[in-house]
Amino acid sequence: MENMLRKGLVVCVALLLMAGCGQSKDAEIVEAMPSVDGATVQPTIRASDSSSASQQSVRFATFNVSLFRDKEGGLKQAILAGDDPQMQAVADIIKRVQPDVLLLAEFDFDRKGESLFAFRDAYLGKETYPHILAIPSNTGVSSGIDLNGDGKIVTKPGSRDYGGDAFGFGRFPGQYGFALVSKYPIDRANIRSFQKFKWQDMPDNSMPAEFYSADASSVFRLSSKNHVDIPVLIKASPVHIIAAHPTPPVFDGPEDRNGRRNNDEIRLLADYITPDAGDYLIDDQGRTGGLGSEQRFIVMGDLNADPIDGDTFGAGIGQLLDNPMIEDVTPSSAGAAAASLRQGGVNMSHNLPARQDTSDFADKGSAASGNMRLDYVLPSKFGLTPISSGVFWPEEEADGFDLVGDGHPVISSDHRLVWVDIVVE
Repeated sequence: MENMLRKGLVVCVALLLMAGCGQSKDAEIVEAMPSVDGATVQPTIRASDSSSASQQSVRFATFNVSLFRDKEGGLKQAILAGDDPQMQAVADIIKRVQPDVLLLAEFDFDRKGESLFAFRDAYLGKETYPHILAIPSNTGVSSGIDLNGDGKIVTKPGSRDYGGDAFGFGRFPGQYGFALVSKYPIDRANIRSFQKFKWQDMPDNSMPAEFYSADASSVFRLSSKNHVDIPVLIKASPVHIIAAHPTPPVFDGPEDRNGRRNNDEIRLLADYITPDAGDYLIDDQGRTGGLGSEQRFIVMGDLNADPIDGDTFGAGIGQLLDNPMIEDVTPSSAGAAAASLRQGGVNMSHNLPARQDTSDFADKGSAASGNMRLDYVLPSKFGLTPISSGVFWPEEEADGFDLVGDGHPVISSDHRLVWVDIVVE
């Protein structure tokens, strides 16, 4: 019965999109990111563990859902076709955890947000998340320059070589993008994005100047996808969702260009939330500077950097975890610890406590990276009180393990949903 209802809903969504009903000014999520209507639903009430029991917490979460396709428009087609087992597993995880504000990574971006609308309506429910935001991405955006140093300039979308010359790796514009779904309103007028900020404009940057030509350096954008400040209105006051998905620090050569870029993408986040450190920043809207002091914020996303293990360059994620503005509650799970022991391989050489892992990659072989902590929900010390946290990673015999599996094949994603319950003071 549930599958029949879902098929019916998917057909309705498809008809609406083909009729243009999904393309009204409210549905168009373009670079200006205009408003999307939706009455705010009542968030899930969770009792605070603090002395003020009347305070309710808000559940903030990030989830790399691995919902990308290799062809432009492929994600929307898969959603409208219905009954995709991976999408259903992703949706079931989200429904079990019930985040109030959720960042979805590796969700292909399209200019009118049709894929996000369709997925929300068919798999999560429009009434559950009335406020959604599809976020433009540098992935698959042609640079017109030889960025990967192979002596070719590829401007036709579709191939890995094209992705290598794009501002962020992607076979087409928007592949591997990210999006936000929320039970709380989004203050769209005050969104800030740093999609076009150039790497060379960061003072004391780590860019390998000897690798990139002068032409490449002059146009190279720092963000492999985007860096976005999205104010979500809670109790009529903004909580700034600082979202990003830096490039993984691998897939390069001895110049370590991806490792260096990952480090500086994380540094942009750290500078943005640290008073006076981000004075050099200019956003896509022409506004200068960082967030400012005494602001509630949460840095969220798949940041592709483990505190200890992996191929991180420089200070890496320590730029955030050791930042005095941030409270790291270190979400964990019993399932991650059990998976590390069960899967073995390179996991046995890792130094980070396995219970803190949030990703499940190959464990054996020359290219194995094992399980690592890559996904973060990092609240500000100012104005926010975290009361509980977790990673959706059930143990092998526990309810819900079938939604994550044992790494390969991937059932839902090779990342796990990470959440933190926070009282907004």
